[in-house]
Amino acid sequence: MLTTKSGPESVLAAADPLLFREGMSRVAGAVHVVATDGPSGKGGFTATAVTPVTDAPPSLLVCVNTASRSVRTLLDNGLFSVNTLAHDDVLVADTFSGRNGIYGIERFAVGQWARGALGLPLLLSSLVSFECRLSDARIVATHHVLIGEITDIRLGQERPALVYRGRGYRSL
Repeated sequence: MLTTKSGPESVLAAADPLLFREGMSRVAGAVHVVATDGPSGKGGFTATAVTPVTDAPPSLLVCVNTASRSVRTLLDNGLFSVNTLAHDDVLVADTFSGRNGIYGIERFAVGQWARGALGLPLLLSSLVSFECRLSDARIVATHHVLIGEITDIRLGQERPALVYRGRGYRSL
């Protein structure tokens, strides 16, 4: 429960982290694989914290835990793709989240991948893929907040989307 202190110096207390996680588990989010490739190597991770920022110029925001093995590679490369997963892509989501014990570039053996205009990995089965140049990055508490300016968009086949809600995958 969120509480406040009374008195002339009222301060808003922080929400309980467990309650916050439970609350966020009730919010449905599209599932994406964020991928990078370049001089610093190839990497990728599953993300639900992806949202549009503006359409002029087209850009999006991605949040990733600072402990992620792939975030340093992404920051060094300065480029990334965001691949929005279809419901059929559960194995890809699990692989890039680390749930099935596959790490590093071996993750790209799952799913069919092609190179985009910037040479970034694009998942061919994704509903849409965005290629981005990193335009801003900062750390907020435990996460990197990344802003990418979209340079190219690949539309995939229209089919049910993969969403994450209630600590499990759903179809939408």
